Amino acid sequence: MQFAQSSFVPVVLGLFGLGTGYLVWGPQELTGRPERSPAVDRSMGVWGLFMPGLCQLVTGILLFVGLSWFQVFHDKPLYMAALAFSAYGIHWFALGWNRFQANDPRPNLGMSVAFIILSVLGLIVFFKAPDGWPVGLLFCGLTGVYVAELFVSVRAPIGERLLGLAHIVTGLWLMYLTFATVLDVTSGYTWPHA
Repeated sequence: MQFAQSSFVPVVLGLFGLGTGYLVWGPQELTGRPERSPAVDRSMGVWGLFMPGLCQLVTGILLFVGLSWFQVFHDKPLYMAALAFSAYGIHWFALGWNRFQANDPRPNLGMSVAFIILSVLGLIVFFKAPDGWPVGLLFCGLTGVYVAELFVSVRAPIGERLLGLAHIVTGLWLMYLTFATVLDVTSGYTWPHA
C-alpha cells in the first residue's frame, strides 16, 4: 500500500504553539511583570504545557509517522524537524510542569547543554537545505534561547531578562513562519517560509 505525497506538512501547528508559548513567557521574563507568585507560575505552567508542549509533540509525532510509516513526506530535513518538534515538545511539558509547581530551575543546566546541541544541529541541517534559511534562522533563535536558559540555570543576574528577550524575538519569527507557511500552502504566496 503506497500513499501519495502530502503537501500539507503539519509544521504550522508546532510553529504556532511554540511561538505562542514564547510570546506568553517572554514578556514576563523580560519585564518581571506580572511578578512571580504561585498564581502566576500556575498560569505560565499551563501555557507551557499546552501550547509549546502539546502542539510541538503532536507535530513531531505526525512528522515521524508521515516520514516512516506512511511515507507521505519526503523532504529529508523534515527528519530533523520531527526530532526537534518531538524533543522540544516533551521538554516543554517538563518546563511547564516545573513552572506550575514553582520548582527550582537549576537542574535545567544539563537540559540547556543538550538543547543547545540539538539547536545547532538544526541550524546546520536547515542552512544546508535548499531554501531552508528561514528555518535555519529559527534554529539560531533557538540556540540563543538555550544559551540564555543556561544563564538562568546558574542564576546569572542577566539570565532571565536575556531569556525573555530571546523568547520574544524568536516567538515573533515563529509567528512570521506560521503566517508565511499558511499563506503559501493555502493561497500560493511565495514568502520565505518553513
